[in-house]
Amino acid sequence: MTTMKKLTRLGAFAALLATTLALPAQATPSLVIDVASGAVLSQDQPTASWYPASLTKLMTAYVALDAVRAGRITMDTPLMMSPRAARMAPSKMGFRPGSEVTLQNALIMLMVKSANDIAVAIAEGVSGSVEAFADEMNRASQKLGMTQSVWVNPNGLPDTRQVTSARDLALLGRALYVQFPEYANLWNIGAMQFGRQIHPTHNGLLGRYPGADGMKTGFTCPAGFNVVASASHGNQRLIAVVLGAPSAAARTAKAAALLDRGFQTAGSAGSLGSLAAAGPAPAPDMRDSVCRNRGPATAEFMSEVEDVSIPIGSASTGIPLLDSAAAQQRISAKDLARLPRPHYDPVPVYAGRAPGYVGPVARARAPGAPIGEQTDYSAYANAPEPAGGEASPISRAAPDAVSMRQAKRAAKRAAKRIAPVATPAPVDNIIEDDKAASGDEKPEKPKAKSAAKPVVKAAPKAASKAVSKPRGEKAAAKPAPAKTQTAAKPQVKIQ
Repeated sequence: MTTMKKLTRLGAFAALLATTLALPAQATPSLVIDVASGAVLSQDQPTASWYPASLTKLMTAYVALDAVRAGRITMDTPLMMSPRAARMAPSKMGFRPGSEVTLQNALIMLMVKSANDIAVAIAEGVSGSVEAFADEMNRASQKLGMTQSVWVNPNGLPDTRQVTSARDLALLGRALYVQFPEYANLWNIGAMQFGRQIHPTHNGLLGRYPGADGMKTGFTCPAGFNVVASASHGNQRLIAVVLGAPSAAARTAKAAALLDRGFQTAGSAGSLGSLAAAGPAPAPDMRDSVCRNRGPATAEFMSEVEDVSIPIGSASTGIPLLDSAAAQQRISAKDLARLPRPHYDPVPVYAGRAPGYVGPVARARAPGAPIGEQTDYSAYANAPEPAGGEASPISRAAPDAVSMRQAKRAAKRAAKRIAPVATPAPVDNIIEDDKAASGDEKPEKPKAKSAAKPVVKAAPKAASKAVSKPRGEKAAAKPAPAKTQTAAKPQVKIQ
């Protein structure tokens, strides 16, 4: 009987295995376009609905740069971190509520570190709230012709409502290059330095694939490994979009192969307009295939884990390196993705205001309120979060990470006009991600030294104790203490 049971189980397993092997491998959406003409050079499921993950931050940058162009905000405008921003899940900078960072530095942190807290700070600084910013994201999408995208947050943390497609992301990437050419350097920063810490880019193509010059990667377990990648060869610039790759190495290798074939393609396979689809649709969940073996410690909203040690399979395609020195050299896609991380001179960033800045601070505010209006942070910290589905990122982002005491301290700091910061903030201003998520890290009170504070010696106190008061007598009126002349406190004037 035992033998028969084993044979039955083995037969069932063999049938299941045969069925599984007979199924076609799930193809991931991809697209390659020419930036100058918008021509489609290759495509595979370009209109399939997909979770964008941190590719969302390209749309966040687009809306922010559009606000700069409209004169609503400047690149030097300080953004103030709110408790809501500080509650975001990693990847993050970990700034405390009440901290300030310029929009210029925030955009660099957004592109290199892929900081989710910075994305919320940008949204609140530009539009006043995450919800108002999401409305702007959706209006910008419609204006660009992105028919399959819906945005509900600025960072791409999982929300089943937030979807896009390879076609829409190619449209967005092209718009960033065409409409904002003066900010093209934002998309190809190899590393940034904050204090004594250097944060390298997650884009595995930069420094590895010749001509690679942008743009952004993204990862969550439901989305898989995504990338919008650009590269230039001669006078031609291409954008490749890869969604749902099983690993960072596979993402890099596939994007490189697509770009290489695109540069060798003559003519086009259509236009982005011809690929337009009816509208957004539910996206597949890649969690089981991408994060099944990553262990219970892997949070489903974690982002930007660049692990090129994950195998990408034995099949590989020869990729010619498109530089003049090694035009005929070929390297496998697998080896290209595993090349050592290139060295970059990091771009310095800092927390605080730009030296000499005298304008308003952009922060969370009431709808329609102008930039610079004060916000009651203690009340804001207790405000109900917007309603969302079970995958709402707000409900997954450690709601107790910022206490009321921290919010009140932030409110006091916000009420005082902080002097302009002329030097980068020290590394001590960074909160470790794990500490920020647990709420263990508490803001430190600044230790300010008062100028010429009068010293009260112990001798007079001892003398007063030595004189005993006769019992039954009324105490004599205490003499008024002598006024001690102190040095005038220096006044910080913001000119």
